[in-house]
Amino acid sequence: MSYQREFEKRLDVAVVGVGSHGYRNVLPTLTFLPIRLKALCDIDIARARITAEQYAVKACYPSMAEMFRNEELDAIFLCAPPRLHPELTCEALDAGVHVWLEKPPGMFADEVREMIRHRNDRVVVVGFKKAFMPATQKIIEIFATDQYGPLRTFLGVYPMTIPSDGKRVLREKEHTNWLQNGVHPLSLLIAVGGKVSAVTVRLGQRGGGACILEYESGALGNLHLADGARNGQPSELYQFFGDGCHAEIRNGTQVLLQRGVQLDYRESTSFVAKGFDSGAVVWEPQHSFGTLENKGLFIQGFYQEMRYFCDCILEGKPAEQGSLEFALEVMKVYEAGLRSEGDTVAVV
Repeated sequence: MSYQREFEKRLDVAVVGVGSHGYRNVLPTLTFLPIRLKALCDIDIARARITAEQYAVKACYPSMAEMFRNEELDAIFLCAPPRLHPELTCEALDAGVHVWLEKPPGMFADEVREMIRHRNDRVVVVGFKKAFMPATQKIIEIFATDQYGPLRTFLGVYPMTIPSDGKRVLREKEHTNWLQNGVHPLSLLIAVGGKVSAVTVRLGQRGGGACILEYESGALGNLHLADGARNGQPSELYQFFGDGCHAEIRNGTQVLLQRGVQLDYRESTSFVAKGFDSGAVVWEPQHSFGTLENKGLFIQGFYQEMRYFCDCILEGKPAEQGSLEFALEVMKVYEAGLRSEGDTVAVV
């Protein structure tokens, strides 16, 4: 069941932050969740009111404090600048409200640790959409099997740069693209590979570079910083190599599992082996019908992360996917990438 009007049990929620991203992605996703939208909160109260009119929401507030005094809420969906996420999240948790917040969760790993201290028994999920998207979950399923696992090495290709003066960035609390969007591929690679033990960043003289991830499992990952890739064209790619197979995520919309074929180096004359238990398997959405699985909100993981948050609350269970503990691992790797400057940095 994925339509708001059909759920028998629903959560009373508010959306905090109805700017461009919240309006474009968070609010539309609510259509498919077990919620009742009771209030909007935004420092731009005029923007909140015109948005509330569209969604038939009666209550608008310029601050969460005022909203919590006047509304009985189960949860909030928080979509604010990352420098504000820690304070607002802790304020909501202290008010006894469950929190879904957009990535990145803050500017530093220590801010995530502070959120953990305020969490108590509340559910908190951070919106790392690429960790939740169906393509990523399929890769996790593939390499969890004895047939194809464990993972040995993997590659991520993502249009990204890491500042060459990362220690200054941390010291001056600068909001860079490595923070805003670098956590996208990092969250995917950590969701698949597990905890990272060390990071080494090498930057090219003409831009781009490589972020080498050493995993506690013994696997090795390479996030290729594809600086120079043209925006608006597919340039995102992930490849995973296991036991006698490899799998790929292409453009977030296609999962390819290469199972190999029988080959005699001297005598094989056809690349098409007999039978159906070898070769490649491909999963990709169909675009013939106006159904849910081919919508961007579902392909990219917005629905999955927000539905998971709601389900955790309704079922009374703590979050595991996208949890604050997971967010802490992502932010520790993010910081290590800035501190590296060519050296290997332990993730602690």
